[in-house]
Amino acid sequence: MEAIATDLPGVVRLRPRVFADDRGWFTETWNETTFRDAGLPTHFVQDNQSRSHRNVLRGLHFQLQHPQGKLVRAVAGRIFDVAIDIRTSSAHFGRWTGVELSAETMEMLWIPPGFAHGFLVLSDSADVLYKTTDFYHAPGERTILWNDADLGIEWPLTGKPIVSAKDAAGTDLHHTELPAL
Repeated sequence: MEAIATDLPGVVRLRPRVFADDRGWFTETWNETTFRDAGLPTHFVQDNQSRSHRNVLRGLHFQLQHPQGKLVRAVAGRIFDVAIDIRTSSAHFGRWTGVELSAETMEMLWIPPGFAHGFLVLSDSADVLYKTTDFYHAPGERTILWNDADLGIEWPLTGKPIVSAKDAAGTDLHHTELPAL
């Protein structure tokens, strides 16, 4: 597996080795030794999967308590995946990075604890699978507005995004309670 640094330190794009022939293909999506050697986490406690339709925008989510690192991949379709550094002590506070993930490339994105996360579905539908380093903690979940002007995320929108009521009620970064990281 190839670990590729993004323009936001700590967020890593992962390109697995794919072995293909006339029968199909095989790839290894997680290997404890490979991740440890790359300086990535080796302990995950929960797997989550979602299916969403074109223009669904989920996020930007994080947890105050029990912050989660996430290993994200699209197992069907294509998404634009975004991570925002919300660590107030970070020199990169408020910066974001976004990458396209697809079932075709099989690439993944590692998003460490201390980052908010969201994605936009680019294909007719997408199935997103992600591993987390801590359990979901509903009382501590917070949402930053996907269109916070101060963040200036360049979502590749082709129409009006479809967001949940919870995501539409998010707050801008500077008025959001943030974790002490």
